[in-house]
Amino acid sequence: MEFSHIPVLFEETIESLDIKPDGLYVDCTAGGGGHSKAILDRLTSGKLIAIDRDPDAVEILNERLGSYKNVEIVHNTFNNIKAVLDGRKADGILADLGVSSFQLDEASRGFSFHKDAELDMRMSKTGVSAKDLVNTLSVGELTRIIRDYGEEKYANRIANNIVNSRHMREINTTFELIEIIKASMPQKAMRDSHPARRTFQALRIAVNGELDQLDTALDDMFDCLKVGGVLSIITFHSLEDRMVKQRFNSFAEGCTCPKEFPVCVCGKTPCAKLTIKGKAPGEAELTSNPRSHSARLRSLVKIKEKE
Repeated sequence: MEFSHIPVLFEETIESLDIKPDGLYVDCTAGGGGHSKAILDRLTSGKLIAIDRDPDAVEILNERLGSYKNVEIVHNTFNNIKAVLDGRKADGILADLGVSSFQLDEASRGFSFHKDAELDMRMSKTGVSAKDLVNTLSVGELTRIIRDYGEEKYANRIANNIVNSRHMREINTTFELIEIIKASMPQKAMRDSHPARRTFQALRIAVNGELDQLDTALDDMFDCLKVGGVLSIITFHSLEDRMVKQRFNSFAEGCTCPKEFPVCVCGKTPCAKLTIKGKAPGEAELTSNPRSHSARLRSLVKIKEKE
C-alpha cells in the first residue's frame, strides 16, 4: 500500500513548532508521516505521538516510523487528544486538516470528484458513508448539509434532484452524483471550478463529523499544551479556518471591558500569543502543488493556563 501526501507549508509548519530535542510533540493528523518524520529527526530524548483515524495511514506509519524508538503511533481521532495524552502535557501540537493525497488519489475511497468509485468518503473506513447520506436523508437535511458545509448557492436544487433521482434508483457512485449536481446548476455556475467541489466537501465534512470534532479538539489541544508550548494548525477551507481563527483569537484576547471604561475591571489577560496569522503558500509551492492553494497556517504560543 502506498500512502502519500505532500505536506503543505511544510518548512513553515515545522519551524513554527520551535522543536526542543527533549520535548513531547503530537502530530494529530499524521497521515503519511511527513511532518512526523521531520519532528522525529529533530528529537533526541524527546518523544512524538502520531495520531490518525485512517487505518491505512496507521499501517503505513508503523512501516515508515517503526525504526524510531521514541514514537507512539495511535489509531484515534484528534478530538480524543486528552485521552491519548492521559495527563501528559505537550511542547507542541500539530494538526494538518487536509484530506491526504492518498485518500484523494485512491479511487476506492470515494473522496474525489475526478474518479468514478462507490460513494464513501469515510476517513476511518467505518460508520455512515456518503452513499448512506444521499440515499436516506430528507431534502431539508441534504440542503442544510450542502448549504452550511459546502457554502453551495444551489444547495436546495441539488438536494431536490438527489431525492428525485434516488426514487428511480439508488445513487451508488461519485460520477452518478456528479451528473445530478451538474443537472442542478446553470452553465455559468460551472465555469470557475468543478461543479461538484462544494457538494463533495459538504458530504465529506458531514460523514466525518469534521467541524464538530474540530470544535471540541481546539480547546482540548490548547489545554494539553505546556505553558510555552506551540499549537500549529493548517486549514483548507473557510469554515474550518474561520473556526480556528476565532478560537485562536479568543485564547489571545485580553481585557474585554467596554472602551469607555477608564481602567480594566474584568481582569482578563491573554492565555496565548498569536505567532502566525493565516499564512498562505508562496508562488513556488502553488506551482509545484496546486492542491495547496486554499491552505492557511495559524500558530500560537501558550503563555498561561485558561482561567
